[in-house]
Amino acid sequence: MTAPSRRPLLYAILFVAALVSAAPSLAQTNPVRVFISVDMEGIGGIGTGKMASSTGKDYGTGRELLTAEVNAVVEAIFESGPAEVLVNDSHGDMQNVLHTRLDPRVEYIQGNIKPLGMVQGLDGGFDAAIFLGYHARAGTEGGFLAHTGSGSVKGLWVNGVEVGEGGMNAYYAGYHGVPVVLVAGDSTFTVQFQELVPTRAVATKEAIGAQVARLVHPEIVRARLRAATLAAIREVRAGNSRVEPLTPSNPVTVTMKFATTTRADILQAVPGMQRVDGYTVERETNNMDEAYRLIRLMYKYISW
Repeated sequence: MTAPSRRPLLYAILFVAALVSAAPSLAQTNPVRVFISVDMEGIGGIGTGKMASSTGKDYGTGRELLTAEVNAVVEAIFESGPAEVLVNDSHGDMQNVLHTRLDPRVEYIQGNIKPLGMVQGLDGGFDAAIFLGYHARAGTEGGFLAHTGSGSVKGLWVNGVEVGEGGMNAYYAGYHGVPVVLVAGDSTFTVQFQELVPTRAVATKEAIGAQVARLVHPEIVRARLRAATLAAIREVRAGNSRVEPLTPSNPVTVTMKFATTTRADILQAVPGMQRVDGYTVERETNNMDEAYRLIRLMYKYISW
């Protein structure tokens, strides 16, 4: 073969080699889409209920701690590469994040009159979900400020599995095929959540009881969150995340137990609602989207 006749083959080899070498850099330019739901009770540095209440002592400090924790996670996400991040305020009136101090690269949902509450904005277009500032479910012994939705709820089950806010939100994310790759909250919450979803978890404090916590300094918490976020998002970018979406089977049965019989009485007006006992009602729904909307309606918007 003469030199000129070998040139087309040489050019072809060089072209293929260029494509192969460019593939990783091309992949890195694709932004990862991350949904962050941020509650408040489980934020590092918050050790009393008053710090998480808009009328309580040091609530302003609580808001600063919450915002700094979100920013630490967001910074780590963007450090790993291009990203699109949506932050959904998920505590109380859902107006807790000091959004003018948020990393300007994120988008933020504020306000609590929304049908999907803590997961508003989450859909199948996201690659991963992160839950910050979470707490254990209602009735959990040793759970710091533990509850589910509101004080009116004494227990919630999805297809017979008892869940708290973290569990029901993970099921909703799973319905859309989105894995929860990182959670953070008090030590009781992290243990409880990992029994449902074997994901990365950062304990922000040790829950001593319902109203008492042994705190870790917020700077240490944020450093741990940063490291966990980097590890989780790098796995997502590489396509080898160890966390699978928590996918509920259809139909989805919602069972909810209340503190009083009155709320259960009123809920009999909802078509298809069944009475389990004086405090407990149950209803079958087609999927987790319907189930989640029903759950929020039952604990937040039904009153007397």
